Amino acid sequence: MRKLDSIIVHCSFTKPMQDIGAREIREWHLERGWSDIGYHYVIRRDGGVEIGRDIRRPGAHARGHNSRSIGICLVGGMSPSGDPVANYTDDQMDSLFFVIGILIETINPMRVIGHNDVSKKPCPCFNVAEWFNIGR
Repeated sequence: MRKLDSIIVHCSFTKPMQDIGAREIREWHLERGWSDIGYHYVIRRDGGVEIGRDIRRPGAHARGHNSRSIGICLVGGMSPSGDPVANYTDDQMDSLFFVIGILIETINPMRVIGHNDVSKKPCPCFNVAEWFNIGR
């Protein structure tokens, strides 16, 4: 297994009515010339968790952090008018908390952060570390 130090939460930057999953995101990333989907997990609007890239392989989700992190993508993050917004469902947030808990228990990465903590992008449109620590 790779040496991991963080879980990085992302968003698909799609509108709430766009209920996409790992298959669609994989297609988008392959169209960009990537070898596979960039995220290790995708959490759909209904809270369903889908497997993306094999966790033993570095992701393609956070430049400079891929080799030592796990990427989780929440579907959503865009308002109907196209602005960044944390419009995730309660089911998604429950699933995110559950997946992170399992990963910490089994792999023990040290940090839980958002893409916005390592990039100038708004993704995932909320403070992940604060949210996670409040829920613990």
